Amino acid sequence: MSRAPITAKGALRLRAELEELKSVKRPAVIAAIAEARAHGDLKENAEYHAAREQQGFIEGRIKHLEGELSHAQVIDIATLTAGDRIVFGATVQLADVDTDEERTYQIVGDLEADIKQGLIAISSPVARAMIGKHEGDSISIDAPAGTREYEIVSVKYLG
Repeated sequence: MSRAPITAKGALRLRAELEELKSVKRPAVIAAIAEARAHGDLKENAEYHAAREQQGFIEGRIKHLEGELSHAQVIDIATLTAGDRIVFGATVQLADVDTDEERTYQIVGDLEADIKQGLIAISSPVARAMIGKHEGDSISIDAPAGTREYEIVSVKYLG
C-alpha cells in the first residue's frame, strides 16, 4: 500500500480525534452498555441496542483512523521549498476569470480534506489542475455547470 500524504496539522487533528475516541468516548459507551445491561431484558432494551450501535461506530472509526495514520506520510509544509510552484500543502488563491470571484484553497491529503474549510484533497480535479502551476497561470476546471477558467492569484505555504 502506498503512503498517503497528510499535512502535519492534519495528522495532529486526526491523532487528537483518535485519542478522544480511545480515552473518552470508548469508556463512556462501555459504561452506557453496562448501565443499560443492568436494566434487565436485553431483547427489548433500546438503550442497550443504541449503546451497542454507538460502540460499533466508535470501534470502526478507531480502526479506520489507526489504519490510515499507519499508512500516512506526514509532510511539514513549513519545510517545503517550492517557491511559487504549486505542490502538496500550497494555499492557493484563485480568481474566476468571468466573475472575478476569489476563492482560497489549501491542497491537503485525502484524509483531511474539508471543502467547508477550504481544504481540498490532492486527488481532487481542482488540485490536480493546479499542481505544478505558478502564480499568474490560468487553469481550466470541468464543473457540472461547464468548464470554468481561473487565474492563480497567489501561492503560499502556511505551515
